[in-house]
Amino acid sequence: MLETVSLAVIGGTGLYAMPDLYDMKEYDLDTPFGNPSAPLLVGTLENRRIAFLARHGRGHTILPSDINFRANFYALKMLGVTHVISVNAVGSLRDDYAPGDLVVPDQVFDFTKDRPRTFFGEGLASHISSADPFCPDFSQLLLASIQKTGATVHQGGTFLAIEGPRFSTKAESQVFRMWGMSIIGMNTAPEAFLAREAEMCYAAMAHVTDYDVWHVVDAPVTVDIVIRRLAQNVELSRQAVRNLTSSYTGDRTCSCGSALENTFMTHPDQIPAVTRQKLALLVGKYLK
Repeated sequence: MLETVSLAVIGGTGLYAMPDLYDMKEYDLDTPFGNPSAPLLVGTLENRRIAFLARHGRGHTILPSDINFRANFYALKMLGVTHVISVNAVGSLRDDYAPGDLVVPDQVFDFTKDRPRTFFGEGLASHISSADPFCPDFSQLLLASIQKTGATVHQGGTFLAIEGPRFSTKAESQVFRMWGMSIIGMNTAPEAFLAREAEMCYAAMAHVTDYDVWHVVDAPVTVDIVIRRLAQNVELSRQAVRNLTSSYTGDRTCSCGSALENTFMTHPDQIPAVTRQKLALLVGKYLK
């Protein structure tokens, strides 16, 4: 039987190795959208149960575009998750966001091309607001938790999500800078939108590993650079998660918990039974 866990972290496996995480249990869940990237690991940290999900699978075996994002978030919903911390490696598109810094972004620009972006369809149309894709309240809590570590952290900025798996060309990187983008990565879209449809509070902790390829002084980004800088920040990420967990109450004054209300265009009588059943966990409270 599943336990109920309200707080989750999506990121690399290094976060799971906290020495003070105990009483761990794995849940290998099957969802209407298939299997998530990895079993959900639940443990106790700061006297609170918290879930972890390896976005790219154990051992990083899944390319960004091959991640089953819908299954990941549906599985978290099955566990009762209401708040999600997304940990990301990103390149900087700004001089003032330097390698080694952290960013808690407040906007997403979805430049991906080949990913399912919604749970809906198959006879049920929903049009949800994504004007503010990150939860402002939860982002503020995450920001404060990072600040307590003493790290250099920036509040706000636009996260440009690209398809990958390749890094950008210099021409692309220069265009992204002209567009006013702040950081670039491969995972936050469609995560932010699926989290909103699942009525979860979603916030991102982005680790700047490089200056992308626009910077004329730094060498072009490589996997080696990303891995080395991420490894340097693993303990910082762990401490930020500890800080957040100790101050987290689960209370919500934001609108994320009712994000689906008044978003359905389809008349209830026209929704196919199979779709209604498939999405019952998400829409059951609205389509009684």
